[in-house]
Amino acid sequence: MQTLTVTQGFEESNFMEKLADLLEKDWKSRLLSDYPNQSPATRNSIICWLLGENLERFEKMTPSQLAIAKQGMDYKYRILRQRYLGVGPEQAYRNLMTRLISLVALRNKIRTWISLSRDRHRAVADVLQEVIQELLNSDRYIQKQITWIAQCTPDLRLRDSLLLTDIEEYCLRPIRNQPLLVYRFVNFLRRSQRSGMTHVPEGSRVHLLSDSLNLDDADAQISLLDNQAQFEYQQQQNVEEQRSLRQSVSQEFEAYLSQNLGEDAVKWLQ
Repeated sequence: MQTLTVTQGFEESNFMEKLADLLEKDWKSRLLSDYPNQSPATRNSIICWLLGENLERFEKMTPSQLAIAKQGMDYKYRILRQRYLGVGPEQAYRNLMTRLISLVALRNKIRTWISLSRDRHRAVADVLQEVIQELLNSDRYIQKQITWIAQCTPDLRLRDSLLLTDIEEYCLRPIRNQPLLVYRFVNFLRRSQRSGMTHVPEGSRVHLLSDSLNLDDADAQISLLDNQAQFEYQQQQNVEEQRSLRQSVSQEFEAYLSQNLGEDAVKWLQ
């Protein structure tokens, strides 16, 4: 009986590995088609970054959850292709700033704050740069991604591209119909009022390479607003997953009623 359980567990483990392998094969085919001139090492690094560290999580997902995960990977890949991959570091960083500044809600909040502050000559981009620097220095998710990206590739330029993609995707996550970055800006204002602004030297670029960042503060306290934003984003994702699951169950039940009791039963259910 013990041997049977072990065998079944081994077979189940093999089955679980197949899903991650299938996702990897799909991405290899896609990247080879999109970037035939890129080295295999570069393509494999991108796939490693897209799939993430915990491959077993795919096996625990429902079909609707897996579909959402695939959409998330596809979304990040589109961002990478559109603005960062194969682009020089300076231009890639400008692309990030341009994308984030285009957020109307954030831009308006920054302009309002500048107009009320003593330093009215500061540009929106300068303030946003400080917010991004703080994000890089203190946000647990971003620091986790920096560590993971370093494991995926030794190529510093590719690391920059992947990190910029992660920053954009993270900053644009919807929280109460607002980008998460808006909440981070409010946090930034609260801290700056207590400790004073941290000015970035004019003309300098925020340090993005992982080896220039201090990761020792990964366990630093995160503000209540950060936790609330993260929690609400996860709640929103859970709601979408539950809605998809309910729709799937309803469709299956309708099919069962139609087959066994006829269309009248389906109409009654609806």
